[in-house]
Amino acid sequence: MTSTLTLRNGDLLCDLKPELGGSIAGLWLGTEPVLSSLPGAQMQTVRQSGSYPLVPFSNRIGQAQLQWAGTSHPLVRNFDPEPHAIHGVGWQRPWAVLESSDQFALLALEHKADASWPFDFDCSQAFKLEAGALEMSLSITNQSPVAAPVGLGWHPFFPKRPGTEVQFTATGRWEMGTDKLPTHRVAHPGLNQSVESLTVDHCFDGWGGVLTLRDAVMRVRVSSALSRLVVYTHPERDNIAVEPVSHVNNALNLMAQTGARAEDLGVVILQAGQTYSCEMRIEVERVA
Repeated sequence: MTSTLTLRNGDLLCDLKPELGGSIAGLWLGTEPVLSSLPGAQMQTVRQSGSYPLVPFSNRIGQAQLQWAGTSHPLVRNFDPEPHAIHGVGWQRPWAVLESSDQFALLALEHKADASWPFDFDCSQAFKLEAGALEMSLSITNQSPVAAPVGLGWHPFFPKRPGTEVQFTATGRWEMGTDKLPTHRVAHPGLNQSVESLTVDHCFDGWGGVLTLRDAVMRVRVSSALSRLVVYTHPERDNIAVEPVSHVNNALNLMAQTGARAEDLGVVILQAGQTYSCEMRIEVERVA
């Protein structure tokens, strides 16, 4: 049995599972789930969580082969039956608790180069439960003696209730092949529609930094300074994944394959000892 950290502020409650990928088991407004939620005591795997961190990359690295600085690094295929490496390593590792209180928690992960990721790094994530909002931050420091690519993000799942609508603005969307890897970018304005019949599994860029979900029960506002957003759902799913991320899917290999610049795809390159950080905020209010 893994331990649960519970944060409370007014009628907001958040259960964290540090040992299960530093994930959020659930977030509730009163008795209503804000994220797809499970009480921490009942959660057995990270895949049951309401959200987990994406570090040191998001989405997929094609065929679990990292192309970087002229070298091909084979990675662990960590999500059968997919042939790719997916969602980084942080979601499958235990995190240490550095600090916790009724409304705040600070977790940390130390990674030594291994078959899952060939660069050393330290990472921390903070959770602050405010009145009507959960504020999260992620920070990564390159502990390798060489420059290393990094990416950060979050993978929250929100329940689809009757009449749920999603709205956000963007400037582009990356189309995907049957292998779930991006093929090319097309202009796209974002989404403003019901999620009931929505089928989407794409990375949007030029994201305006705010996404709203609204139904008859609550209005949820997800915001971040990150400019890319992965959205995933289909009619058979009872949730919608809304993932603020720093880079395009498979960005590291796209750089090697196309010659695209790191900054154009959102890849952050950290020199030894350098740090990169980002934040996400989930605000929630009842619909009168």
